[in-house]
Formats: sequence, C-alpha cells, structure tokens
Amino acid sequence: MFPLYQWCKRMHCGQSPAPQWQTAWTSEYLTSETFEKYAVKIGEELIALGAYEIQENALIVHIVYMEAEPGSNPTIVGEKRKYRGIGRLLIAFGIKLSVDNGFGGDVVLEAKTTKLAEHYAKDFGAVKLPSLSSAAPRFIIADEAAKRIFFSYLE
Repeated sequence: MFPLYQWCKRMHCGQSPAPQWQTAWTSEYLTSETFEKYAVKIGEELIALGAYEIQENALIVHIVYMEAEPGSNPTIVGEKRKYRGIGRLLIAFGIKLSVDNGFGGDVVLEAKTTKLAEHYAKDFGAVKLPSLSSAAPRFIIADEAAKRIFFSYLE
C-alpha cells in the first residue's frame, strides 16, 4: 500500500506542514496538551498528520483529527491522489493506541461531511453513535471492524 513509512511524534518530526494543508496544526485547539500528535513520513516527505486523545475514563481513543498531505487529500485533489489509504492508516494507528492503552482497539471519530460518514460506515465498519447535539456525526470502530483494519497492517 505504502512504501516504507515512519511514525514520529509531531513535535519531533522536523518538518512543518506547508500552508496548503487544510488545518492550522499550530491552532490553540490542536496544540492542546491533551492530544497526542503524530506525523507519518515516507523518507523526508510528510504525508499525514493525526491527533489522538486517550480517554481513560471512557476506555477509548478519540481520533480528534486526521489529514493527508494536500496531494493525497481527496477533498483537495479528488481521485488523482498521490497516495491512497492514508485515512485507513491513521485509523489503524488510533486502534494501535487503543490496544496499547488496554482499550481493546476501540476508537471514536467524527465525520466532517456526509460523504465521510458514508465512507466510515461502508469501508471501515464504523457504527454511528447517538448524539444529543447537532455536532458532526460520531462513529465508533470496534470489535471485528477494528481487528480487520489493525490486522491488515500486520500482514
């Protein structure tokens, strides 16, 4: 799927995202100490950023935000992406964090668009969670769905 890639803690990655990224990773929200930030690189190329919240009281990892580099981000370039599967990779890493923290691989995330909501449900087995607010729809990926994603990176 990807050439050899590496994970690094965001603050130790040695490269900042260029201005064409959709999110300001230096924003007050994303620089919160409660989030663990990671970057994915292929060689020296930064291809993805992810922010995760370890929710010990809920026994789950919340995928706060994830983004592919602009040339691979389908909301920017559509189907002509340089790399595919970056979202799945970032979700798999959230599942790994969940396993590492003893939460069984369960992750939650929000869908920012209707198209993403459909993608999470269809392609990742995400289940929509009830919501009391009009915020973005929230999904859980757990059990067999989480195992399928996680194990696909062990092969």
